[in-house]
Amino acid sequence: MDDDQVTAVRHGRLRRRGPFGFAVAVVAAAAAVVLVSTGSVAAIATWQVVQHARPSVSLAMPGGKSAKPAPALTAQSGEVNMLLVATDTRDGQGAGFDDAANRKASSGVGNNDTNILVHISADHTNMAVVSFPRDLIVPIPACTNDEGSTTPATSAAMLNTALSRGGEQHGLACVASTIAGLTGLQIDYAGKVTFDGVVAMATAVGGVEVCLATPIRDDDVTPALDLQPGNQKLTGAEAAAFLRSRHGVGDRSDLGRISNQQTFMAALARQTVSAGTLTNPAKVLRLANTAFSNMVLSDTLSDPATLARIALAVNTVGLSNMVFVQYPVYDDPDAPGRVLESPDAAATLNRALQANEPVVLGADSLGRSAVRDPSASAAPSSPSGTDGTPTPDAPAASTGTTSEPATPPATAALPDNVSGQRADTVTCAAKK
Repeated sequence: MDDDQVTAVRHGRLRRRGPFGFAVAVVAAAAAVVLVSTGSVAAIATWQVVQHARPSVSLAMPGGKSAKPAPALTAQSGEVNMLLVATDTRDGQGAGFDDAANRKASSGVGNNDTNILVHISADHTNMAVVSFPRDLIVPIPACTNDEGSTTPATSAAMLNTALSRGGEQHGLACVASTIAGLTGLQIDYAGKVTFDGVVAMATAVGGVEVCLATPIRDDDVTPALDLQPGNQKLTGAEAAAFLRSRHGVGDRSDLGRISNQQTFMAALARQTVSAGTLTNPAKVLRLANTAFSNMVLSDTLSDPATLARIALAVNTVGLSNMVFVQYPVYDDPDAPGRVLESPDAAATLNRALQANEPVVLGADSLGRSAVRDPSASAAPSSPSGTDGTPTPDAPAASTGTTSEPATPPATAALPDNVSGQRADTVTCAAKK
């Protein structure tokens, strides 16, 4: 691979990894204000949320082909493909991110260091949350930039350069076009979050209880992590640091970090469902205001009615039909630290997404920083819904009380080397 084919991004040593936005649960929860309120209460809540929204951006590239209209979305049907991007920019992030090393690492719009695709099937029976490694070498299409000119297409560049190619106005569209090219899906909805946005949302959600199998220590994030084994409730800046940590979990790789994020996301999903968050107007309004004021959303997501329908779709899927999966990759033999698409496994995953089929993980699919929580093997001690999800009165799944419902039909079974987990599988973060 020629040097000019791969665009490398320099990162400072300190606090260099991007956050994962709480947006998977938070954006959906935000919309539920409209669902659980009636009459003037719903109108006031919707108005309050919209008033806090940042200016939206378009996913349509100037001069590009017109995308097909998004599928009609109702509470019961309509495919959802929503991209969530976390940028590592240091601009406006305050103390801890304003030193020379951090400023040199990333500024301006930043790099799309975390890339998550949320796919909900057209019949709302299954959902896949796909994480794309920042170091994945991919083709990136031509993208309009903030100067109004075009950043040329490239056949091989790091995925995390796509955001900066499009800039503040078109960066999200550039990432969406890149992911669409990989998966064959049309990305109709998207959102972007920064470090401080993750901190704000971690605080608003009230913290997430995460199981730790080993001590988690990392001085390369802000604040530095020194967490003991056991169930730990993470909130605010500490939760954001946990999501960014690479040196404290797994094998210190970005793939280990993705696995750690999946452990966190699954715990957040279980907690949100079991705590009845989606049916509590006060909780949802707080999350809604925080999400809208800390995220840049595509104009397709700025309509509260659309958000409400997406929230209903997430709620309908249920934990047992929600799968977190890392996009299939293998180590690039010519470029240490970079990864390439694993063709066969990626084709299987992409076909499943395109056909709205459930994604079924292999028996040994847990990622590089995840281990099963041994306490979760006990029989459930609380009632569960018919779809395997805890009822609103059930204890949080992170306490080890979840059940293991039957696996969906193996219509899109992935090989064991494709990592991920179901939302109802309780895992612990570990340093390996």
